Amino acid sequence: MIKNFLYFIGKTTTDFIKTLGDFTIFQLYVIKLFFKPPFRIKNLFEQIKFMGYGSLGVIFLTSFFTGLVEAVQLYHGFHKFGIEDFMGYTIFVSIVKELGPVFAALMVISRGISAYAAELGSMRVTEQIDALEVMAVDSKHYLIAPRILATIISLPLLIVFFDAVANIGAYFISVYSLDVNGYAYLDNLKQFAEMKEINQGLIKGAVFGYIISAIGTYIGYNTRGGAKGVGQSTTKAVVFSSVAVFMADYVLSAIFLVFY
Repeated sequence: MIKNFLYFIGKTTTDFIKTLGDFTIFQLYVIKLFFKPPFRIKNLFEQIKFMGYGSLGVIFLTSFFTGLVEAVQLYHGFHKFGIEDFMGYTIFVSIVKELGPVFAALMVISRGISAYAAELGSMRVTEQIDALEVMAVDSKHYLIAPRILATIISLPLLIVFFDAVANIGAYFISVYSLDVNGYAYLDNLKQFAEMKEINQGLIKGAVFGYIISAIGTYIGYNTRGGAKGVGQSTTKAVVFSSVAVFMADYVLSAIFLVFY
């Protein structure tokens, strides 16, 4: 019993270290491809259109209702102390620094990264990736690099959109439904809000974009096991990317707290 348990722990640890090493080597190679011609600009813009423009609908719905919920919940607490006028800045900070980057990343994972993993997984099990290699086309350069770059570019732009819609939604429900003073709401926002708070969210977006696209494309590219393997890879990509976002969010928040 103890022997089997120790074997399980040891094997899990060595498998994790091996996978982490393979992932790191894979990413180091892909990063070099960012600066290697041909740059495949058309392919890059197609992926930006898919990941960025294609995600606007779900981002709009998520951000709008996030702003509404944020306003309603904060009003609950602020009203007890008679400081509803300060809701604007609190909502602004919570959205641009945390909720915007994290929620936008999760929506991109659910819509885009899952699609990346499924698409690349299908190409792997149907030997389309092998066919590219046979034709002397670097499959990582053609399939992986544009997708990662597109996500790094798209996610910060989606976060800007998320922040704007969420704050507008929060303002309207605060002023026109909860009877908060609109002038005081905006005045406190202008007085205390800083550009660095928006910058922190955008930096998080770029980092999240790389992390989730790197994980999703790596898992999809290395899919094995036919149709069942594609499904498993898609699930792994969503789960691992989501967990990585929360881990990275904590690390970046701690860094910003000390150095920014």
